[in-house]
Amino acid sequence: MDAGIGHTRAPADDETGLGSLHPRLPSPLQEVKDARFARHGVRLLLKRDDLIHPELPGNKWRKLELNLRAAADTGPRPLLTFGGAYSNHLRATAAAGRLLGLPTIGVVRGNELASQPLNPVLRQCAADGMRLHFLTRSAYRHKAEPEVLDALRARFGACYVIPEGGSNALAAQGCATLGRELRAALASADGPLIVGVACGTGGTLAGLAAGLAEGPEPRPRVIGFPVLKGGFLGAEVAALQAAAFGARTGDWELNERFHGGGYARTTPEIDAFAQDFTRRHGLVLDRIYVAKMLYGLTILAEEGTFAPGATVIAVITGPALTA
Repeated sequence: MDAGIGHTRAPADDETGLGSLHPRLPSPLQEVKDARFARHGVRLLLKRDDLIHPELPGNKWRKLELNLRAAADTGPRPLLTFGGAYSNHLRATAAAGRLLGLPTIGVVRGNELASQPLNPVLRQCAADGMRLHFLTRSAYRHKAEPEVLDALRARFGACYVIPEGGSNALAAQGCATLGRELRAALASADGPLIVGVACGTGGTLAGLAAGLAEGPEPRPRVIGFPVLKGGFLGAEVAALQAAAFGARTGDWELNERFHGGGYARTTPEIDAFAQDFTRRHGLVLDRIYVAKMLYGLTILAEEGTFAPGATVIAVITGPALTA
């Protein structure tokens, strides 16, 4: 089983080398004074998962940790995973491989990219030692099917396969720690709690909602903001929760209004919001994920969606791309 879900023993850090990475956990929780929330009686907090590790920040560390442990438990094999040309998951997996001494293979959507100069993300992946393999877009759509996986194994040998975005049952279980950290930090908070998180493949949302659901009622409400259009993500999050926790769990929903036209696309409104947020609070926002989520939360606050006295927590899942 390539995903390693059947493994029950978590190797110690000295076995896997993960202890040498020194992640910053729990990640900081920072309050920001933002008039667009405050005038509606709403408090805004930032869960700074972008500060967990300089090369494996945010949901990437949380989603990769248990997969890396399971990979170590199966013996030395390359890590093989999937992503688009601007995939932060590919970048994080390549960095993890370099830091831990593991070979990595990145299967990239779009074989036309093989003849073009590498963009900053793929260039960094290659610099970290990742072997890049480009699939046609039609073949990539079938990447989880046995025929495609068998062809990849025939080409690269025995590999530990991590799905696109790192989202599998182990990733969801790793992201449950995010929910637990928030419950512990906000145990004495008054008023409703609302947590916003950007969603690509749904693993962070699946685990976050499950971790938040472990405490007493009332459960914090989680709003996932998909960065892809299509309306398909709800079923995938529910399936991830079923695989990781046995059933759908937690109070979560998706808001499809703020994808900005699709993955790696944006709008003038989102760009202007991101620039203004940086001027107000000094935090440069990742445009693919974080800016869309914070823009969505701000619009909802302005529309009066959140009751006075509520606390809104925005999960900063990753830093802005600088390389």
